[in-house]
Amino acid sequence: MEEAAGYRIRLDAFEGPLDLLLYLIKKNEVDIYDIPIATITGQFLEHLEGLKELDVNRAGDFLVMASTLMEVKSRTILPVAPGEGEEEEEDPRSELVRQLLEYRKYREAAESLKERAEREGLLFPRGLAEPLEGEPEEPRVEVDLWQLVQAFARILEETGVSRERRIAYDEKPVADYVAAIRERLARTPRFTFRSLFEGAPRRGDLIGLFLALLELIRGHEVRVVQEKPHEEIEIAAREERPEGLTDGPAASYNPAP
Repeated sequence: MEEAAGYRIRLDAFEGPLDLLLYLIKKNEVDIYDIPIATITGQFLEHLEGLKELDVNRAGDFLVMASTLMEVKSRTILPVAPGEGEEEEEDPRSELVRQLLEYRKYREAAESLKERAEREGLLFPRGLAEPLEGEPEEPRVEVDLWQLVQAFARILEETGVSRERRIAYDEKPVADYVAAIRERLARTPRFTFRSLFEGAPRRGDLIGLFLALLELIRGHEVRVVQEKPHEEIEIAAREERPEGLTDGPAASYNPAP
């Protein structure tokens, strides 16, 4: 492949195998609907030398994709058996293209959320898990804003709301969602990021809760932590809230306990 001498991209720079595939498609300047499967498969396999840099679970994802690519490649070069040409067979690449299009949509949604957070000033000069002065340390891995946006985009995709074509405008202020999260933290000082969105009925509620969480992080009311990289993200109330913070209005929607 046409990489600079001695240079090879690191697999851990990619969110997963689909992320690497999109990179290769863009690099080769090819149409996502007409992937040169032999070329892309060869380049993908070359990059698997970096598997030793990854943990077992992530390495497994790349190996599964490698197997899929090789299967698709073999199906594209196999001759059609006599009598099988009467019905038009689906392009072996179709399912891969569908996955890539879905993943690209998820990435674009993540970028859009990140830009919205930046526009609204929800940026954090220190890590999201950074303890306040005097707050006890605990073993953890910091979660940055981009990781949080990516995790939220995955939730949108899993719940199916990212595929909704009808846009419903949410007039509920973010302050309502802030109050709802505060109420939950008063009952349960630590819970998973994913559970925050359980039971939210609409896309607007999901986005409102996410923006409210960013507001609470910026105000140093909560910390966002992981025990290890790629494990469940957790939201934890700080032991002492900074002075000058007041509770928002009572919320009409309460996240799942």
